[in-house]
Amino acid sequence: MKNRQDEKQIRRVGPWYAVLTVILAATMLGSATLGAVHFTWEEMWQSPIFWNLRLPRIILAVLVGAALSVCGAAYQSIFRNPLTDPYVLGISSGASLGAAVAILLGLQTLLLGVGACALVTGILTIVIIYRIASMGNRMHVTTLLLTGVCITFLISAIISFLMVLHQDKMDSIIFWTMGSFASATWIDVLFVAPVVAVGIAVVMYFGRDLNLLLAGSETARSLGVEVEKVKKWLLLVTTLMVAFCVSTCGVIGFVGLVVPHCIRLVVGPDNRKVVPLSVLVGGIFLLLCDTLARTLMIPAELPVGCLTALVGAPLFIYLLYKNKKSY
Repeated sequence: MKNRQDEKQIRRVGPWYAVLTVILAATMLGSATLGAVHFTWEEMWQSPIFWNLRLPRIILAVLVGAALSVCGAAYQSIFRNPLTDPYVLGISSGASLGAAVAILLGLQTLLLGVGACALVTGILTIVIIYRIASMGNRMHVTTLLLTGVCITFLISAIISFLMVLHQDKMDSIIFWTMGSFASATWIDVLFVAPVVAVGIAVVMYFGRDLNLLLAGSETARSLGVEVEKVKKWLLLVTTLMVAFCVSTCGVIGFVGLVVPHCIRLVVGPDNRKVVPLSVLVGGIFLLLCDTLARTLMIPAELPVGCLTALVGAPLFIYLLYKNKKSY
């Protein structure tokens, strides 16, 4: 009986998928025509600017938006905290350190030079944090969070120190840490897409387990969930997703925090609905922000992280104020 009710609830959000898919497609097409160089629909399909610059940028923005939103949904369930975001474990700070070092060494001219360094240091940071927070086969969630916060502050201090020593490179480092798709290429898309696709599939596979984790580890264990195994798999794939995304576009905040939280307010806490909807809404949200980032101040361009913060922070504050009695 309960399974039938769950199936009915999932079917009820079916129209949402169709509507959001249409909105995403329309947003992608609309974004493709906007920019410093404007062209008509007919000209767009024949323009090298569209195929070599705007299309990979649009696809990468959608992929990163979807990935950050799904990771946010997973983290909020694993840590049982609606205020948890994909960067809470220190991935962004670790990747930022690698990017800063790459910029100081002049590796921007190399293929994936900054991105590769950011990816390596991001993953190394998470490995260190996991090692500190693990005891045997068990992972202490509270220790994991606290370690992530401490490492974030430590690495931020190191980056600030490096910027003081190399003030001529400060602008490049700051711009990278605020997030941008300005240098997006097809190589970046091919680099990120497989990881994001596999990661989203894994998180969706564990949707029921995520729901049970919301009730607590002991409750989930009593209902047959291999809690430590599920947490390790989910943290592994989400960490890789975030690390790969940050390595291509820098740090973009509030997407993984706001999007899944808003979706839960509309459709409820069931992750079997929240996760797939996060893919679509996250892609739409970040693509809209990136489109605004490159069109508001033509020919100059804003870091997309500024737009996500300007939109996401007030919205999240409003949601917290409106629903403060439930926290």
